[in-house]
Amino acid sequence: MLSLLLASCSDDSASPVQTEAAPDTLSADSRPVSCDANADISYMCGITNGEDILQIGGTPWVLVSGMDGSLTGGDINGRLHLVNSTDHSFEVLFPGSNPVFRQDESLFSGCPGPLDSNHFSAHGLALRKIDKGPELYHLYMTSHGAREAIEVFEVDAFLKPTIKWVGCIPMPESSWTNSVTILSDGGFMATQFYNPALHTIEDVFNGVDTGHIFEWHPGQDVTVLEGTQGAGPNGIVISDDQRFVFMSAFGTGEVVRFDRSSTPPEREAVQVGIYPDNIRWTDQGKLYAAGSNTPDYCGTDSCEAGWSVVEITPYNLAMNRVGGAGEDAALHDASSALPVGDEIWVGTFSGDRIAILPRP
Repeated sequence: MLSLLLASCSDDSASPVQTEAAPDTLSADSRPVSCDANADISYMCGITNGEDILQIGGTPWVLVSGMDGSLTGGDINGRLHLVNSTDHSFEVLFPGSNPVFRQDESLFSGCPGPLDSNHFSAHGLALRKIDKGPELYHLYMTSHGAREAIEVFEVDAFLKPTIKWVGCIPMPESSWTNSVTILSDGGFMATQFYNPALHTIEDVFNGVDTGHIFEWHPGQDVTVLEGTQGAGPNGIVISDDQRFVFMSAFGTGEVVRFDRSSTPPEREAVQVGIYPDNIRWTDQGKLYAAGSNTPDYCGTDSCEAGWSVVEITPYNLAMNRVGGAGEDAALHDASSALPVGDEIWVGTFSGDRIAILPRP
């Protein structure tokens, strides 16, 4: 992951089931030749640059983002995958063969028009149930490409999920927005990893404050939440009561908790031994974070080249490692970890597969 980042900075129905070949532009050491399981890790192959993973409520359906080739040097376009967790079959849910665009002018009047489905990147994801139907959700997605924006979709998960684009919230062109979480009023908080015009990836790893949390509420402008600066702000989630926000500080290897009951938000952090990317809630009310191991995590070359999934207890920020892999794994650049039944699914922004670990 580090070498890739250092080199890079510079109708409503779903489409037919399909798989995707790994992009030719991936470097040889990040393009495994086999999809066979190794150690206690199995793989779901064919999903390219599956950076973030979310399960749709209590359904068996899982959404996996697909980043474009901006971090891996390719010309791959963005996409959103729909995976059946029962049999591991998957398809491209958006754009697919017939993308649907129906802008909700009442909620997203500031959006200049539909997403360019031929030039976008599906990055961080967030879901929130809405009251229009029994299994209807808003899906917010951070996206780059033709524009920097939070793109919004409506997902109907009754029986088999379908999707339509319904709006966007334009972000500052310099924001390079990474992850997003949805607020109770339909607004959001999103992380700025860095401003490429002002910072480099070396700044992130040197602990420089390169970004912050953005906040937006319907009918208002996008603002910066003061006191949330960090080195490469990345993953973000919010507690059910909307009081606590949890953010990954990628460059300093921390997960940070902000208490919104004070102004500016009170900050507390825990070192997690990885460069943490996305953060996800578990069904037990804890947090999973995934990322490449930091150099001092376990003191061996094998560990340093690998990745880990860590579990964090929200109220006291206690942390323990629940799984991971060394340098010989067939997936690198771990970016997201999600509990799916008795498994942990792990995504990457620079590969052709999802890793599946047994859940402890």
